[in-house]
Amino acid sequence: MALDETRMLVPTDAGVTAGSAMGHLDLALWLIRQASPELATLVSRYLLADLRSSQAAYIIPSHLAGADPLIARFERWSRGRLHQGFSLREAADALATSPRSLQRKCQAVLGKSPLRYFQDLRVERAQSLIRSGELGLDAIAEEVGYVDGATLRTLLRQRLGRGVRELRADLR
Repeated sequence: MALDETRMLVPTDAGVTAGSAMGHLDLALWLIRQASPELATLVSRYLLADLRSSQAAYIIPSHLAGADPLIARFERWSRGRLHQGFSLREAADALATSPRSLQRKCQAVLGKSPLRYFQDLRVERAQSLIRSGELGLDAIAEEVGYVDGATLRTLLRQRLGRGVRELRADLR
């Protein structure tokens, strides 16, 4: 079997493997989900974990962001402005740094551009709102700064490989 770095859980006929430090949570929720999707949803809420197939894409950048003062400030600034458009110049000005310095620091600490990290935060927030089931897709799109639900739907499919229906189905 070949290594697949994009997946946290790999079920095979011989068993299931889970990778990384938080893989045990993904594995436990996967095992519970096999018996009862409803129970897995309940357990994930108590654990404050969600049912995405890999938590690493969110846990690792969040941990890294907190480890660097500039990136931590950038994350706070970004989370407060997810509903607005992103401007590297505005972000840099708000953080009292240059756009180039912010760009280099994000790349060095997070391995991605400031825009990509901002978009990741939007996707993370959109997933949370979708799971809550309280808002329609257009309202969620507006909440995270997209013009309409179609734009958000396309982004979720590109980033997560899953659509809104599949994300909501995880809750059932």
